[in-house]
Amino acid sequence: MDKRLTFHYDREADILYINMVPHYPAQESEEMGDEIIARFNPETGQIESLEVLFFTARLLRGE
Repeated sequence: MDKRLTFHYDREADILYINMVPHYPAQESEEMGDEIIARFNPETGQIESLEVLFFTARLLRGE
């Protein structure tokens, strides 16, 4: 399977989505700290996507 990163920014929610695969119901999620959520493959435990919350605020702070 060819995995490519895709990026999507939700302006209203101020969340940056970084995905290797589209989201699916069986994915497990966990807050990694610093307002970043990781979505995992339930069988392999590998990270398949990240959600960066408050993305614009991070840019303004220079993170």
